[in-house]
Amino acid sequence: MIDRDYVLTMARYNAWQNAGMKKAMESLTEAALRKDRGAFFGSILATANHLLWGDRLWMSRFDGREGPSVGPDQHTELTPTLATWGTERFRTDGRILTWAEKLRSIDLTGDLTWHSGVLGREVTKPKALCVTQLFNHQTHHRGQIHAMLTAAGAMTQDTDLFLMPETGPWL
Repeated sequence: MIDRDYVLTMARYNAWQNAGMKKAMESLTEAALRKDRGAFFGSILATANHLLWGDRLWMSRFDGREGPSVGPDQHTELTPTLATWGTERFRTDGRILTWAEKLRSIDLTGDLTWHSGVLGREVTKPKALCVTQLFNHQTHHRGQIHAMLTAAGAMTQDTDLFLMPETGPWL
């Protein structure tokens, strides 16, 4: 289904896109970031927090390290400000990239089993599918944030994968 090169490319894409998204978010006021824009999670910052929360949750399943610092009922409030979000986003993107760099294609075989707090039960799925879910979830919610940023008048960067720089700035 996927291999190490795919994961590494997507980890780099994720970091590149999040850096651009942060820059666009920084052009808005705190009130504009918190304004309910009718999106699934309401505001730009709430959606960005949900995305960060989900990345940390999936990474805890992949690398065995810590997960989000709040439960699913507080996922949209993971960080209180854009500045805090930016710091935590940078750390999490570094974690994803470091994990991807160390990954071997064989690590993507077999199943992953975890307890889903949202579903309230144990879940088992193919590892490759779960890793694909990490990157698909990122792209989905960044698309929502991109639309909200554009509607708010922020200047956003290109999102096409083929436009990603060959080298840095991943982080």
